[in-house]
Amino acid sequence: MNEAVKATTIADAKPIIEIENLSISFFTKRGEIPAVMDFSCTVMPGEAMGIVGESGCGKSTVSLGIMRDLSNVGKIVGGRIKFQGRDMGDMSEAELRSIRGNKIAMIYQEPMASLNPAMKIGQQLMEVPIIHEKVSKEEAYERSLAMLKAVRLPDPPRMMNSYPHQLSGGQQQRIVIAMALLSKPALLLLDEPTTALDVTVEAGIVELVKGLGEEFGTSMIFVSHNLGLILETCDRITVMYSGEAVETGKIRDVFDRMRHPYTQGLFRSIPLPGADKNSRPLVAIPGQLPLPHERPKGCNFGPRCHHFVEGLCNAAEIPMIEVAGHDGHYSRCVRFNEIDWEALPPNATAAKEPVKPGAPMLNIEDLKKYYKVAANEIFGGAEAKTVKANETISFVARESETVAIVGESGCGKSTLAKILLGLETATEGGVTLGNRQIAGTPIEKRDVETISSIQMVFQNPFDTLNPSHSVGSQIIRTLEKFGVGKTVAERRQRMLELLDLVKLPRAFETRMPRQLSGGQKQRIGVARAFAGMAKVVVADEPVSALDVSVQAAVTELLMDIQRKNKTTMLFISHDLSVVRYIADRVVVMYLGHIVEQGTTDQIFQPPYHPYTEALLSAIPIADTSVVKKLVVLEGDIPSAMNPPSGCPFQTRCNYKKLVPGDLCEREVPPVRDLGGGHQVKCHLSAEVFAGMENVISFAPEGEAA
Repeated sequence: MNEAVKATTIADAKPIIEIENLSISFFTKRGEIPAVMDFSCTVMPGEAMGIVGESGCGKSTVSLGIMRDLSNVGKIVGGRIKFQGRDMGDMSEAELRSIRGNKIAMIYQEPMASLNPAMKIGQQLMEVPIIHEKVSKEEAYERSLAMLKAVRLPDPPRMMNSYPHQLSGGQQQRIVIAMALLSKPALLLLDEPTTALDVTVEAGIVELVKGLGEEFGTSMIFVSHNLGLILETCDRITVMYSGEAVETGKIRDVFDRMRHPYTQGLFRSIPLPGADKNSRPLVAIPGQLPLPHERPKGCNFGPRCHHFVEGLCNAAEIPMIEVAGHDGHYSRCVRFNEIDWEALPPNATAAKEPVKPGAPMLNIEDLKKYYKVAANEIFGGAEAKTVKANETISFVARESETVAIVGESGCGKSTLAKILLGLETATEGGVTLGNRQIAGTPIEKRDVETISSIQMVFQNPFDTLNPSHSVGSQIIRTLEKFGVGKTVAERRQRMLELLDLVKLPRAFETRMPRQLSGGQKQRIGVARAFAGMAKVVVADEPVSALDVSVQAAVTELLMDIQRKNKTTMLFISHDLSVVRYIADRVVVMYLGHIVEQGTTDQIFQPPYHPYTEALLSAIPIADTSVVKKLVVLEGDIPSAMNPPSGCPFQTRCNYKKLVPGDLCEREVPPVRDLGGGHQVKCHLSAEVFAGMENVISFAPEGEAA
């Protein structure tokens, strides 16, 4: 549907859902905890509204409020929700039941939470039209089959006959979307529907949701913390902070002419194109999100806002104020007309001198890691299968250099990290740390110096701290293990210095992990990794579990410490936006192979390996001036237990037809040097590489998408 027709249709239509001054509280033993206050939004037919915010802002509570799925402790304490003109508060329980899952459907973050593991997919899909529309089993089967085709799943009859555990995460999420759409809902609620998926799978799901919205005319409320995803899928956006909507409007108005300091803070916290770790560092939002029972008077964002004015911003509750000249654009800020939106905040970091990498610190040569999966042998079945987790991995990381290892689930990047740390030993090949060979030495046989020289910052800060010990004692124990300090006093002094290093107050020495936020826990993880003056730090998705504003602070912290200590960092990630910002060199992995490696500039400019091209196209970028070439990969990542013959990527490659004969299916491609250390593992000809175009480019001024 073109924009003009869509605008006319929306102008003539009545809203699908109107939320007016909604307030939701949870009633606990401690008393009433307000989760959402004074929230309003309207969604028109065929329109997609994005709700954005960080953990605890109330965005998921709004969607659960619409579904009236607030359990026994949650209650709507103010305002109302009108669905297709009717107040849902006046509906009986039977009427609400007939609407839920029929006229209003919801897609949750974790697909397995929505599927019954004991029932076949076909039965679960057929239930929807049978229960809601009382159709026959035959008709329900045909409609389910047609919907599986609509969500682009291969071999629908086989899918109908499968159990959920037999499908990949991306396939499960498509089943859940098919289930939600079977009743042709007027409103579809999507709560972080792609967070658990790989980026290329996410790109396919996003494209699917957009297409289905247009095809079925379904209105959508898309809940996410990812601004890039909202830009790609939604017409309008509402930004939430601490239970309140702080800004709402059309995507273009809010992205390009934001009028709330929190919205601007979010955009400055994410690595958009143009951000550079040396010349344009990220700017984190200072302070913490207030707890629901400790919200300040007046503006909730006031204590963290550098535009705060005493006696004005905290004088009274602030309503949503219309932004002149912007249709439907509102901000919960009394000063937005006085603020200089171009000026940098006082906590913005000045430009830094680029660091020159030193001598090679980590040298990985022809590394292989194979696992024997022998379960069948135990029960007298077929012979053991071999999983080739890492296949001839070779690269070098220098002192002070950040090398990013990029790839999706199952590509072997975490296995590589385990070998470096000694949690696994290599099947073949070598790993040299400094001048020591460590590939075949398990952690229990490594000396203290080797262990302290290569440390790890884990993805989930919640699982890496002992809940029974104080922060100080956990850091001191690490220092004891590494033999740092001769006396208790020396170790305590070093622990306090480490708290300074990760920018935490020394008073945190006595705090327990449960008293810390996610970002603070991750800082303790960083402090422990650097406790023994590590030469190499393996950071495994160190910011993916953190909120956007906290991500910026932890990313900058890691780089500050790296500069100070001249540490080599291996940054494992699937998020190429963060990689482009933080990395000096990039290694792209697929199904155990390195398919491309080079400097960050080489990886982000053509020529690309076809898989790298798809990864770049899959990055959701929160910038309206960015134009992306659309590359959607068909199919799912093959199993490492049963990899394809020849090139590991050939089953999903869009360029395979350009290679003569069945070469891609027969032979693993050679590693080709494209110059300047840029290497690609691919059969494509030099002419095809030379003709590749940029995946990410910028629209001319005034023509932003």
